[in-house]
Amino acid sequence: MTEPTSFEAATYTAQGTERERVQLPGDLFDGTVNMPVMHQAVKAFLANRRQGNASTKTRGLVVGGNQKPWKQKGTGRARQGSIRAPQWVGGGTVFGPHPRSYAQYVPRQVRALARKSAFNARARENAIVVVDTFNFDAPKTSRMQALLNRLDLGHRKVLILTDGAKPNVYLSARNIPTVQILPYSDVSTYHILWSDVVMIEATAIGHTLDPIAEREPAEKPTRGRKTARKAAATADADDTKTRKPARKSAAKKGPATTKSKAAKTRTKMSADRKSAVKKKSSVKKAAKKSTTRGSAKPKKKGS
Repeated sequence: MTEPTSFEAATYTAQGTERERVQLPGDLFDGTVNMPVMHQAVKAFLANRRQGNASTKTRGLVVGGNQKPWKQKGTGRARQGSIRAPQWVGGGTVFGPHPRSYAQYVPRQVRALARKSAFNARARENAIVVVDTFNFDAPKTSRMQALLNRLDLGHRKVLILTDGAKPNVYLSARNIPTVQILPYSDVSTYHILWSDVVMIEATAIGHTLDPIAEREPAEKPTRGRKTARKAAATADADDTKTRKPARKSAAKKGPATTKSKAAKTRTKMSADRKSAVKKKSSVKKAAKKSTTRGSAKPKKKGS
């Protein structure tokens, strides 16, 4: 089975309208995939990201321990020369890490071959999408998210490659966690292999596409139990709305409802309770006065 030497990619507008498929350039997409070279490029890329700031102190850098902790002989203990020796708690570290550079150099031609192999690997998977142009007047994350959702890429890792630096497009996509956006000239093998789908602007690969009329996205049919439940809930809400006016009209035309009668009886009961409380309080006051008069001491005769 011969491997394909030419690839085509699905093409869309910036709003997601499908266009005619585009032939990818043959000098880059020729079907070659070199796995060892891609491994070397990715390993070097990850190594060059390391800072190498880990540092430990040897016994010569730890503070203290200038004198012998005890004399050499006669104590019965093991001989020690410094409390900052490696076997002491708080002493120096033996063979610990020190600041260093993890940089790896990969020749330019090897990097180019790895990048080319990564593009061909995605082209074999039909994971390359071409967009005619990104014309964003202002940063708008919802617009970029709508494009991804319309292409059914909202749940996948997408690498967007623009023709040069476009700040509005970058600001529109940087808040989406599954999207990375770079200029086409700055992309590396690691970024291509990280993504599930590569979205390339047409002018970046040498295609100039004429604008076409946009189409509105077709509404997808709703299926599942949740949608049926929502429809039933909305139907019940409509029924209740239609029933409420009838009840109000019947209440206006007919006699007083049971609620009004119950309210009247409650007001009567509260009035009766208040009058009974007032009577009890007046009786208690009269009883107190009589007790205070009867308990007064009688005056002596001689006084």
